[in-house]
Amino acid sequence: MTASTTGAQRIREFKMPDVGEGLTEAEILKWYVQPGDTVTDGQVICEVETAKAAVELPIPYDGVVHALHFDEGVTVDVGTAIIAVDTDPGAGPAPESAAPAVNATAAPAGEEADAEPQGRQAVLVGYGAAPASTKRRARKPQPGAPAGVQTSVPAQPEPVNAMVQAELNGRPAAAAPVAPAPQDGRPLAKPPVRKLAKDLGIDLATIAPTGPGGIITREDVHAAAAPAPSVAAAPAPAAVAPAEVGVVDAAARERRVPVKGVRKATAQAMVNSAFTAPHVTEFITVDVTRTMKLVQQLKQDPDMAGLRVNPLLLVAKALLVAIKRHPEVNAAWDEANQEIVYKDYINLGIAAATPRGLIVPNIKDAGVKTLPQLAAELGELVSTAREGKTSPAAMSGGTVTITNVGVFGVDTGTPILNPGESAILAFGAVKLQPWVHKGQVKARQVTTLALSFDHRLIDGELGSKLLADVAAILEHPKRLITWG
Repeated sequence: MTASTTGAQRIREFKMPDVGEGLTEAEILKWYVQPGDTVTDGQVICEVETAKAAVELPIPYDGVVHALHFDEGVTVDVGTAIIAVDTDPGAGPAPESAAPAVNATAAPAGEEADAEPQGRQAVLVGYGAAPASTKRRARKPQPGAPAGVQTSVPAQPEPVNAMVQAELNGRPAAAAPVAPAPQDGRPLAKPPVRKLAKDLGIDLATIAPTGPGGIITREDVHAAAAPAPSVAAAPAPAAVAPAEVGVVDAAARERRVPVKGVRKATAQAMVNSAFTAPHVTEFITVDVTRTMKLVQQLKQDPDMAGLRVNPLLLVAKALLVAIKRHPEVNAAWDEANQEIVYKDYINLGIAAATPRGLIVPNIKDAGVKTLPQLAAELGELVSTAREGKTSPAAMSGGTVTITNVGVFGVDTGTPILNPGESAILAFGAVKLQPWVHKGQVKARQVTTLALSFDHRLIDGELGSKLLADVAAILEHPKRLITWG
């Protein structure tokens, strides 16, 4: 490679790709390489989180990592260079690569970078401060201010308090001077301090600030609230301690976590679904004793060896058989074209709780799979979700969903539809309860099912028939054969 081509072709910039379905940004969760590391084509260099899942990104070049443009925890727009690779490290010192132009707009997930004025150095929100960003403008003096107060402070980083200035000029300060108000007439104080003053009935305008830049502090408020000391006996410092201990700053006991990634996307999707599709939820309580016995028998079946066999598997199969009996359930509402789209395939979603939030991957063409095939895919789906490796493709195209709230000991709930789907079935906890069986009260395994559906697609009769069929199958699982 010649010297003239080294600078143009030697340093290759790898840009944040669109990892699925038109997503516009992704957060860098973890870097697996650092500057100076050797990388090969196809090697995974980092893990990123989109609005749908965590995805590992491979590098398409061979070479040595020249620079990482963003730290972990930063959200980067698709198309922005995130790493520079020296593809010819043996050709001598590498030329400097230009930092991506959008550095000023990238910010940690859940935050947005402020627009930077011309000439000011752009910094990442939470990753440093711009020059002079913490300095406060000098306030103009109000009419009647003490003579020692400066009218301008070009050489000082902060304005000088009137009491301090009076002492510097050799004159005794007033016992309780009124704080000089800012231009808008409102004393400077942080929100917790304002709340404290309000709770104690103190007017901030009557307090002399002692904080930097003329800010009223908590100590200023407490001092103003304390009773004036008597000449005969001044109160001991311990006397005011109980009052200070009794005032608790609520903000100090709170923590804020940016809403980002999967949780942010889920929240938006749930809001859109709840206020778009008219939800109806119906409930049914059913004796599932025979189904629970069948689960134990299947666990001993050689054809199911090594597969995940649990009650959820049979609930899923029961829902699939019920949908075959009522195919009109399996539909979607096309708002743009004002059409109902009936689907001849069932992509069964399973709601899964993960450290990054709730996701709903789905089993493609679940309606045509045998019970062993369904068990295998259900086990793989759950394991992948728990590891945070579910791909965006696995979460798209769902038609109906099951949410297993019973694993948390919950009897039932009113689930919200996954956007674009027609129904969602909540499977509650299976509990031993008194039940009338063959004319006698006996202890039976009982659960409650709840079906939420889009009333634009499914009317009350159709929804009731679907739920009743699921319950009937779970009560007498032999119907899996006679109805399936």
